[in-house]
Amino acid sequence: MLFNKTKNLPQAVRAIKKLKKKNKRIVFTNGCFDILHAGHAHYLSKAKSLGDALVIGLNSDISVKILKGKSRPIVPQKNRAIVLAALESVDLVVIFSELTPLKLIKAIRPDILVKGGDWKKESIVGGKFVESYGGKVKSLPYVKGLSTQGLIDKIRKLKQAGT
Repeated sequence: MLFNKTKNLPQAVRAIKKLKKKNKRIVFTNGCFDILHAGHAHYLSKAKSLGDALVIGLNSDISVKILKGKSRPIVPQKNRAIVLAALESVDLVVIFSELTPLKLIKAIRPDILVKGGDWKKESIVGGKFVESYGGKVKSLPYVKGLSTQGLIDKIRKLKQAGT
């Protein structure tokens, strides 16, 4: 059931410990995922292919508003979590309220930390921590022309044009 994929931090840590006991490789990524689009689907599928279980740290509504501005998020966190959990590539979704996922990364201790290609490996939050225990940090290629902000801008232009 897809609602079982959304966990609070203690629940996620317990689930991940069980997976690690079975020698499963944990992949972690994070983001706002405000309007899910083909770029996200491609990215999450690639991320999942790097390991056995994909855990997503989902920015809370409050943290999205601080990071992206007062008009965001467009989609509330509960609905964003439901859509992400519905994806076959996603195993767990954990909503976090901090501005960075560092606390979450330290609790989960993923084998692989992944971000999109618009992030340089050196600037990925938690990267040094993950590498400190032998984990890997990867930046996956960005799908050009597919972005949430691009979709929002297109909708605004259509609205202004009256179509």
